[in-house]
Amino acid sequence: MNLVNLLTPTRPATGAGDVVPPGTVTLAGAGPGDPELLTVKAVKALQAARLVLYDHLVSPAVLEYLSPDAERIYVGKESSRHTLPQESIIELMVQLARSGRSLLRLKGGDGYIFGRGGEEAHSLAAQGIPFSVIPGLTAAQGAAASVGIPLTHRDHAASLVLATGHLRDGQGLDMDWAMLARPRQTVVLYMGVNNLPEICRQLTAHGLPGDTPAALVEKATLPDERCITGTLADLPSLSLRHQVRPPALIMIGSVVSVRAQLMPAPAPAADPAPAARHAMAG
Repeated sequence: MNLVNLLTPTRPATGAGDVVPPGTVTLAGAGPGDPELLTVKAVKALQAARLVLYDHLVSPAVLEYLSPDAERIYVGKESSRHTLPQESIIELMVQLARSGRSLLRLKGGDGYIFGRGGEEAHSLAAQGIPFSVIPGLTAAQGAAASVGIPLTHRDHAASLVLATGHLRDGQGLDMDWAMLARPRQTVVLYMGVNNLPEICRQLTAHGLPGDTPAALVEKATLPDERCITGTLADLPSLSLRHQVRPPALIMIGSVVSVRAQLMPAPAPAADPAPAARHAMAG
């Protein structure tokens, strides 16, 4: 990454005292991974982008929509491993925009749902940098449709809770356990696999029955997606047995029990090419 070249103004000033106007930042959600779940607006932004900052959870298939000559900067963040700290990502965006460069900031899922997009938008607004936001399908929505677990259901869940289950800045899990343990709701926890034993212990201690249906959805909507179902009590052992790794969602609630009836039908086999059809006919 050559920041000297990246920060070179793209529009020359017209006079000695002129200031290069800032570029525009587009904050876009790339969805849960399947490129066909991108919004039309996000696809248009990808095709038009000439400079892109993208995260770890943006699938390679989504990046295929970029122009071959688009500059790509990987700023991915994984659990305990950050290519750039969040503060440095924001600083880089601000510097690029101030230099006159417009850019696409691409995040997995939806940037405003546990993607820290709100922090980035707040910083851009504070610096007077113009920006726009393109929402994306969040992982919980993608997983629900892909594995057959509806997030709400009149017979099972009248409310939906999305929460994050990871430690922040080395602190313990500071969560509203009593709220999360309420009946007749679906709880989806992002980034909580590494803390699954403590999550299940706290929910049980706060009144959620151990036989509550629960699931782990790993790599939702991607070709190697996995869904492992069980109960709240046995979910930690299931995670160890199946070696579940991030990115994965924890889904808890009686609605998980309907998956057996609502699993999506397998995709139909692709129609063979004409030449292949003739060969089979012969």
